Amino acid sequence: MTNNGSAVDTPVSNGYASSLGALIMALVFLLGVPGNLFIVWSILARTRQRSVTTILILNLACADGCLMALTVFFIIYLSKQTWVFGLPMCKALFYLCNANMYASIFLITLMSANRMVAVVFPAKVFSWASKTIVKREIAVMWLLVMVISLPPLVFRDTILVEDKALNMTKLVCAPNHTLPRYLRLQYSMETVVGLILPYAVIITSYVLILRRMRQSKFSRKVRSEKLILAIVVMFGIFWLPYHVVNMMQVVAQWYEEGSSQRKELDYLSQAFRAVTSAFAFTSSCANPILYTFAAKSYIKKNGLAFMAKLFEATLDQTVNKKNRLAAKDSPFTADSVSTGPLSGQNGRGT
Repeated sequence: MTNNGSAVDTPVSNGYASSLGALIMALVFLLGVPGNLFIVWSILARTRQRSVTTILILNLACADGCLMALTVFFIIYLSKQTWVFGLPMCKALFYLCNANMYASIFLITLMSANRMVAVVFPAKVFSWASKTIVKREIAVMWLLVMVISLPPLVFRDTILVEDKALNMTKLVCAPNHTLPRYLRLQYSMETVVGLILPYAVIITSYVLILRRMRQSKFSRKVRSEKLILAIVVMFGIFWLPYHVVNMMQVVAQWYEEGSSQRKELDYLSQAFRAVTSAFAFTSSCANPILYTFAAKSYIKKNGLAFMAKLFEATLDQTVNKKNRLAAKDSPFTADSVSTGPLSGQNGRGT
């Protein structure tokens, strides 16, 4: 534990923001835990055959569900405005939060890349985006996530800070960077690896998809692309404010200590940290809502099995050697034979 009488950036630096953050997280918990558990149950217990897209959605739901289970600790932290769980939990909880952030965006990136391969390179689907290959990619992704999420284990600490408004000291779980360059490194890495690079891949994938579709002169529904694009946009909306606050802290380090610019940036980052962190958590409870809207046509007919029917509609097409060769001559083979609200019109898609 460290004693620090100066201002430290924590989610509880601002009382109003802490209360609002606790309220948001409580709503997120009530929606996110049952929602993601239902997704996992639908895939594991009710979906008979799983597509590449379904496998990725299962991993995303597991990551989001685990994060939702952790929100209880943060609701208590924001409500009490003091850390009561000790140093090991301080490090572990924020490590797991970082891991969820990276896992979510990497899985969404894999979804986008998979759709791009199916639409732009249909003849390569079976060699570039088969279930076996995607499962290996997911395994490598989780190993990478475990490594790049390590900074909270190094830099998080329990710190005694002075609350001048309440005229008291309180214990907080906060970053404790001994050198300014460590702060710049951690937050810059979060934004570059957790936002900028993945979105560069995602945007490139969708540009290629739209280009191929414009060239094709083939009229078909693109619900699968639309759903994945909705997940992509939603993740960006929920996480962008968090990364903006990160960049405020990075930029503040370039100004002299005590300067008006640094004080203003430090104040803004402290004021908005709790709300933007809670808002970022919201992305993990929103995906089940999107899937429900996508599967609404199945609800009346299939009851609780509606989500399983939605995921079965993404079943990858199994083709023989003859179909693979034919795919080389048609840019639509892998995608134009799909059914269901996640795919095209006439068969099964990725």
